[in-house]
Amino acid sequence: QVQLEESGGGLVQAGGSLSLSCTASGVWFSWYTMRWYRQSPGTEREFVASITGRNERSYSESVKSRFTISRDNAENTVYLQMNNLKPEDTGVYYCNTEIGSRPYWGKGTLVTVSS
Repeated sequence: QVQLEESGGGLVQAGGSLSLSCTASGVWFSWYTMRWYRQSPGTEREFVASITGRNERSYSESVKSRFTISRDNAENTVYLQMNNLKPEDTGVYYCNTEIGSRPYWGKGTLVTVSS
């Protein structure tokens, strides 16, 4: 059974940094693209960043140059380093992967950026 568990969220002032982690179990981790999404109240879940098994990275325009996605296949973990945080980065951050076109999601971790 595939499980994803996020951690690292919290409250931070604008301009600050946070590092999120997502640990996977029940999956041959190194094979799969891992993604981060976020959702703010009243909005749809939106793509933030992704990293393939070959460490090819992609970012949304709103976070490019501020966020960095990385992975440690030995630890089955994907990270999201978030710098220069803005109030509009506030939301629940979710880890995601797809196996055979079936999506898997973690329960999310809340990030709150105060102005």
